[in-house]
Amino acid sequence: MTVKKGQTRSGDRGGGRGAERIREVPFVAPAGVPSGVEVGSLAALAARLPRRSLETPQRPAFHHLLAPSVGVLRHAVDFVDHAVPPGSWLWVRPGQVQQWHDMTGTDGAVVFFETDFLDAATAAAAHLDDPYGAAVHTPAPRDAEALRLAAEHLRHEFDALGRMPLEPHTAALRHLLAVLVLRLSHLARPAAGPAVEHDETFLRFRDAVERDFARSRRVEEYARALGYSPRTLTRAAYAATGLGAKEFVDRRVVLEAKRVLAHSDASVARIAAQLGFSSPTNFGKFFQHRTGHTPLGFRSAVRGRHDTVEAEAEAETGTGTGTGTGTAEGTGRGRGEGK
Repeated sequence: MTVKKGQTRSGDRGGGRGAERIREVPFVAPAGVPSGVEVGSLAALAARLPRRSLETPQRPAFHHLLAPSVGVLRHAVDFVDHAVPPGSWLWVRPGQVQQWHDMTGTDGAVVFFETDFLDAATAAAAHLDDPYGAAVHTPAPRDAEALRLAAEHLRHEFDALGRMPLEPHTAALRHLLAVLVLRLSHLARPAAGPAVEHDETFLRFRDAVERDFARSRRVEEYARALGYSPRTLTRAAYAATGLGAKEFVDRRVVLEAKRVLAHSDASVARIAAQLGFSSPTNFGKFFQHRTGHTPLGFRSAVRGRHDTVEAEAEAETGTGTGTGTGTAEGTGRGRGEGK
């Protein structure tokens, strides 16, 4: 996949100084192939990835399916490190922050695709838009073989460009990818355990939080909007996740704060406003209480670099412009680069 150097998606909400610059890696198909999907190998990807891409967080706008067949793939998704052995699959979804690690001695299948490459029925059945989908999936041996064959057939068709007219070739890729994601979403057990069927109350609450966490952190407001009591939401959240409703909301806010801190140069003041805090100070206290780091301390740690004292002072007080130096510029040339 080709990503142009310096390609960005600049947020324009509010505009002015400190405007958010999220370098979300877009999908750009290699020349001459159908747009929306790309199939390759981990070894070929590692050979092309610049070292910077292995060291810094990235926020792709498309799905990654990674299936090591040789070696253990080490990869971070939303600041959680995963060790993916052969036979298991890693699924990174759009909007999540990922970080590649050293892939020396690792090989296997790589599939990149945009959600809208698949038809709506397949996307719904495979839960493509589930922001809480598991990252690591481990199928039973029989299902692992079915998934391997599905990926192999998809790779064969992707490499057979020109054997059929482009339209039927693209249709074949779409159908073969549908088989793969449907099998992966329904046959492969999440590494954390079997999938849990949540009740309607929690699912409605979870969807509302996903939609409105930047607007409100008050359980009472969610309860009023959904027609439940705060106690009902707390019971539902605890039964589903082991967390109270307030803690569930706060953790979603923390996750988004981490994502933006890791993958943008927005000032702390800008991030505080984006997440609905009344001041950068209140946001800083909230973040440090829940993570043990100041916002910029977290940014420096996750990027593997140390910002200057001056830059930190400016960003913590909201006086900086938030434009900084990008850590996820997408400097690759050719498929799979710039992730």
